[in-house]
Amino acid sequence: MTTSAKTVSAKTDQGEAADGTGLFGRLVRGHRDRVGLTQRELADLSTISVRAIRDLEQGRATRPRHATVRLIADGLRLGPRARADLEAAARQGQNGWALKAGYDTAPIVPPAALDTLTGRESEAASLTAELASGTERLVNVMGLSGVGKTRLALEVAARLHSGSGFPVLWAAFAGPPVAYRTPSGPEGLAALVTGCAEALFGQPGERTPAGGSVEGAGRHADVTALAELVADRPALLVVDGAVTDRPDTDGIDRLLRDCPELRILVTSEGPYGIAGERTFLLGPLEAPDSTREYTPDSLGRIPAVRLFLDQLRRTRPEYVLTPDDVPAVADVCRRLDGLPAALRAAASWLVVYDLATLRQCLEDDLASLLVHLAGDDEGARFKEALRRRVARLPADGRALLARLCDGERGGRDGGFELADVAALTGRSLPECGRMVRDLLLSGTARPSYQLGRSRFQVFHLVRAFQPAVARVATVGGHR
Repeated sequence: MTTSAKTVSAKTDQGEAADGTGLFGRLVRGHRDRVGLTQRELADLSTISVRAIRDLEQGRATRPRHATVRLIADGLRLGPRARADLEAAARQGQNGWALKAGYDTAPIVPPAALDTLTGRESEAASLTAELASGTERLVNVMGLSGVGKTRLALEVAARLHSGSGFPVLWAAFAGPPVAYRTPSGPEGLAALVTGCAEALFGQPGERTPAGGSVEGAGRHADVTALAELVADRPALLVVDGAVTDRPDTDGIDRLLRDCPELRILVTSEGPYGIAGERTFLLGPLEAPDSTREYTPDSLGRIPAVRLFLDQLRRTRPEYVLTPDDVPAVADVCRRLDGLPAALRAAASWLVVYDLATLRQCLEDDLASLLVHLAGDDEGARFKEALRRRVARLPADGRALLARLCDGERGGRDGGFELADVAALTGRSLPECGRMVRDLLLSGTARPSYQLGRSRFQVFHLVRAFQPAVARVATVGGHR
């Protein structure tokens, strides 16, 4: 089907709900039908003319005055919640024309990153191509806290905007301090996009699903308004830092259907299982291999080391990597798993530590030191994010993770193969494969494919922060 045909089909599917009728008019009609009033009866009760009510319900009038809204609410005998929804829809209608004019004329640009992208060229190029072509319209970038999901989203958004002219609608949930500068835009746009993101990706107890009651439609007004704003033109909606594992799938499906050229890019902690979802697991940067020997030049080309050295030179601009420092730098980057947030935190402390001291501290107590190194609550955020990830694992997955972490404390390097999982659990290889896949999707382990063999490793940081609750779980019914 061609793009124009898709657009026609999408418009047909929308029906009367998108034929110009505003949300306020739909709410009035819905409430009137619910209580069994005719337009004439509502006119008598509200003292508003029949013609005015008909124009509002049919979308010919979309900006009612405050007194009109109050009289209609009184005539319908609306409760406080329904009245508030009706007033919100009226404000949307009053502000909608100005917002639409600003969106149509002003360039809607993405936030500007404050640092350079390191070691993510292939990931950025792949996601940009998929979203630009429309091959994927809902991409969920998952990974450990601090792995660089936001930075990758910024890069993809910037490339889509500069290369394909996509307006970028950015919404971020509460999280760590951001390393980007948010541009100005049409008045009211940021609030609209944030409201839409919260309705679709907020915690289930804090939102009302789309398509629910008439009152619920009012609280979902931002999604409807965004669909009307974007319509059938290309745009990218970025939702950064979503922590729910139960998004409003009906609302997402409806938004993608009503906006056939819209793309959605989400950064989150795990897969949603939505039809059409492209899950993209973002691992840490490539770190030095413990089995290889490096020179300053070869070590400096590894992405994790490049980032570490770039951060180090912010506090010690004169620093030059020497052969004597190679083992320490390689070990620090390896112990921090190539995780960008941890690398930045560690490098910042080299203003007072030397490399040997930093390396020794990481060996002694990685978990406590990371909290201290960050200078804020980075360690606490990582621990809480890990707790949520482990809690989402099936019971057998939590038990397996605990056994693998305990194995490292017994002298193992944390690496394992499927045969090791089978020996630990007594399960079949297919069952073991599913458990390992759960660990990979949770971001607690990483794969390594060398010499034709599949090998996996639990991250050092995960082993250091592994919650105690997982260590008392059972595998296959045994302690």
